[in-house]
Amino acid sequence: MRFTRRGLIAATAALPLLPGGAARAQGGTLRFGLSSFPPSLLPWANTGTAAATVKLLIHRGLLSYAPDGALRGEIAESWRNESPTVWVFALRDNAVFHNGEKITAADVKWNIEQIASERSTAHYRAEMQQIASMETPDARTLRITTRAPIATLPNWMASYHMMIVNPRSPTGAGVLPIGAGPFTIRAQERGSSIDLVAFDRYYKPGQPKLAGIRMVAYADENLRVSAIRAGDVDLIEYVPWQAMAAIEADDRLRLDATDGPFMYLNFNATRPHLGDARVRRAIAHAIKRDEIVKVAFFGRGSPLEGLPIAPGSEFFDAALSRGQAYDPDRAKALLREAGLPNGFSTTLLSTAQYGMHKDTAEVVQQHLAAIGIQAELRLPDWATRVNLGNRGQFDIAVMGTATDNNDADGLNSLIDGSLSPSYIRSAGLRIPRLEELMQAGRAEFDTARRREIYREAQRVALEEVPLVGLAWRSQGYAMKRGITGFKAMPGALNFFSGITLEDAALG
Repeated sequence: MRFTRRGLIAATAALPLLPGGAARAQGGTLRFGLSSFPPSLLPWANTGTAAATVKLLIHRGLLSYAPDGALRGEIAESWRNESPTVWVFALRDNAVFHNGEKITAADVKWNIEQIASERSTAHYRAEMQQIASMETPDARTLRITTRAPIATLPNWMASYHMMIVNPRSPTGAGVLPIGAGPFTIRAQERGSSIDLVAFDRYYKPGQPKLAGIRMVAYADENLRVSAIRAGDVDLIEYVPWQAMAAIEADDRLRLDATDGPFMYLNFNATRPHLGDARVRRAIAHAIKRDEIVKVAFFGRGSPLEGLPIAPGSEFFDAALSRGQAYDPDRAKALLREAGLPNGFSTTLLSTAQYGMHKDTAEVVQQHLAAIGIQAELRLPDWATRVNLGNRGQFDIAVMGTATDNNDADGLNSLIDGSLSPSYIRSAGLRIPRLEELMQAGRAEFDTARRREIYREAQRVALEEVPLVGLAWRSQGYAMKRGITGFKAMPGALNFFSGITLEDAALG
């Protein structure tokens, strides 16, 4: 079965309730203000946070994360490693798809095979291709053998890009794959809203607590804030940083924010000069991060001067975290070494849809000009920015995201040039030594040894510059004080926060 982007988008235009889905008489409907309408609902693609939030409502994978960030079972109730290359997952007996069919180990195996297939465009395609074989000794047991030891395989299976869908879903234009999450899609108004209702056979007793959720897109961040303050919605994502103080001061509202997401620069190494690591290092040293924190995030953040490994992480190294510190003289010297004493002209891709992206890009543009690099801003809407990034149609790009998880291996999707093209990482840039170190880190089960491997990976990254760190940012949700159960998840898992909507209730 192949799910096309056009088919999935069209599928929700007039989608009836799937068998097994029923709105509850109690619980009420929560109104959620999205920061953008999802570019697509492809279950295995990465198209941004708003799409991820919707996917976390209609789908579930083998594993996920609890509100405190700990790994937990979902379709799989338990997992264990029999050896460094063998993991065994035991499925829940009561997990069913939205059409009432029980989820089997064969279904999960089929999903992983589709994600790993040569024609796949799935975000985790390369990771799943590291699986050598799968066995299903019975309907509830999946035995995975990997090509090399992978200590972080459970984290991969917990990603919201690894959702399990029904292999027997109807196919064709206007059809969505059948999921197994706590909600089903009733209908949508393209570009505006998505209506979901509770699935009454969800495998967690008593969940979801809500009868439904109405997702309304407010691409204008000021309108999103106005909607929560006026009571038009109950909860919003991406609280603009300039509005956080007002939300905190409003007795009717509550701000739940956490550090973890960050801003950075990507490069297209096939474009003039950007394939030279000296030029990328020059750019890294040209930018004064304090100004980004002040201008784009109103002081609610901190400079990021290296790879995005949080200070609280066991893999954090204080000295290496300053490896891209502001040093304009060093930046100019590096350009001279690269034969560019007068700089060069380029383009800087960002988006006007999110103020933080636009403001960050403007600060970067100013600092690049100070060392002779003239960068023309390109500020399309978010969906266009994603598509341009996926196609490698940019020179330098401003990006904001979080790592895949709170383990150092979560960095891999941002810096491994062997992976399929994606808007979240540099294009045309391979760093074999860095790829080797990341592979070694995920293959190592000893924590002390892993720390040494990732220190060396940071050293290589500072030399070769797969990305330029810019700023950590506080990421916030605003909600009515009566809302319970929803939580902004910690650190890199902040974009997984939508999973806690299964626990949410209206006050």
